[in-house]
This record gives sequence, structure tokens and C-alpha cells, in this order.
Amino acid sequence: MKFPSILTLFTLLLLMSCQSEQNTFLDNKVIAHRGAWKAKGLPQNSIASLQEAFDLGCMGSEFDVWMTKDGVLVLNHDADYEGMVIEEATYEEVQTLRLPNGERLPTVEEYLRKGMTQNKTKLIMEVKPTRMGDERGREIAAKVVEMVRKMGAEKWVDYITFDKNIGSELIRLDPDANVAYLTGEKTPQELKSEGYFGFDYNLRVVKENPHWIKEAQDLGLTVNVWTVNKEEDMRWLLEKQVDFITTDEPELLLTLVGNINQ
Repeated sequence: MKFPSILTLFTLLLLMSCQSEQNTFLDNKVIAHRGAWKAKGLPQNSIASLQEAFDLGCMGSEFDVWMTKDGVLVLNHDADYEGMVIEEATYEEVQTLRLPNGERLPTVEEYLRKGMTQNKTKLIMEVKPTRMGDERGREIAAKVVEMVRKMGAEKWVDYITFDKNIGSELIRLDPDANVAYLTGEKTPQELKSEGYFGFDYNLRVVKENPHWIKEAQDLGLTVNVWTVNKEEDMRWLLEKQVDFITTDEPELLLTLVGNINQ
């Protein structure tokens, strides 16, 4: 009878350990909006606010992505930063910009690399709508999926978008990806038929259509709600058993979730 070598056993144990670690993402409903930035005055969409989301133990950290004129994916919420329109600038030009803490606007590659140093907090990538037409939107979606695959970051990344064209392309390029829709006009059944993972709707939309929560979950879709900063709204959504809540106040929501779980 042939026994496996010590090296083979060690390799198997290492692979099992890595697989186990990749399945340890948190499940506490708390998505930090643009990272956990508010309490400590950190820049939004920064590596520092991402690290703070890790330190707090958030289930996810949301971030916003644009593509420069020369095809580099960078983080920023608005279409421009300090008057520079990101889609119309080269990456060399964008590199001259600085966040208040001295960081450059991070690239998606830098952000994913940081995110993949841990296995607790998911990275919720919002692919921003482009002003340059559907073809440009498909190009951005392809660039995003290519980057995630190249880095082996599929387990860490979920996608969200307001852009129907970009959402459809993300789903087409990676049918296994978790893609949620943000705009709010689609019913759960429409989202299901189009291959979405779930909806990620504004609090106002969800309050106007509370029946969509159960409808979505009955269809196997997830429910996320943004941007929820008041305690009474958080409690209402927790009572409705939504899957995720996106907030600028992750510390408050983590406290409420902790109290509910006790």
C-alpha cells in the first residue's frame, strides 16, 4: 500500500486551510458605504476607509469605480474630483490628485489587492454609469471582470450598478457573479428573469414597495437597501429581515445587529 508523502499531505492541508479561510466572510448585514469613513473623518473610497471597515467587522465595504480615458479603473464617487473629469483624463493626470489624507485615488487593482489580504469583508463594487454611451459601458464591464479574474478576486467581489447596460454585460461576461441593480424601477420578477443576484434599492423605494422584500427573497434574490443612517430605519429593515443594509453609520448598525443577535 502506497502512503502519501509528507509534502503531499502538507499541500492538501494548505489547500483545505485556504478554502476554509475563503469561506469565512461575515454575515452581519452591514455594508459600509464608500468604506467606513464618517466616524474617523477618513476619505471616502480610500484604502484607509476600507481598512476601517475591516477593523469594525463589516460584512461588506462598498466602493465606486470609473475608467480613465486610457483604460485604468480608479475609485471615486463623483464623475470628477477637484474639477478633473475622470473619464476624460489619463491615469497619469488622475495620479496628480490627492485625497485629504494624502492618498492617491486608488486603482481597482490596489483596492482589490488590499481587500484580498483578509477573508471577512466582501468588496461591493459599484460600476458607475458612463456618459460616453453603451459601447463604453460594455468596455468598462469587460475591463472590470477581466481585472477581477486576473487577480482571482471572484470570491471577494459583488457588483452593483445603476446602469442596465453595464449590469446586463456583467451578467453575460460572468454568469456566476453576484450582480445587484440599484435604480429601483424593476420588480423582483424582472430582476430574476434578467439574471440579477438581487436588488439594492434606495430606502424610499423599499418603503413604497415593502412587499418587494419578501417577493425578492421568495425568488431567491437578495435585498439590500441604501443609504440608511437613521436608527429607526435600520430597526424597520432588520424587522423586515432584509439581507444587507448599506450605511454611513456602520458602528450604529453593528451595535443594533449585535443587540438583536444577543
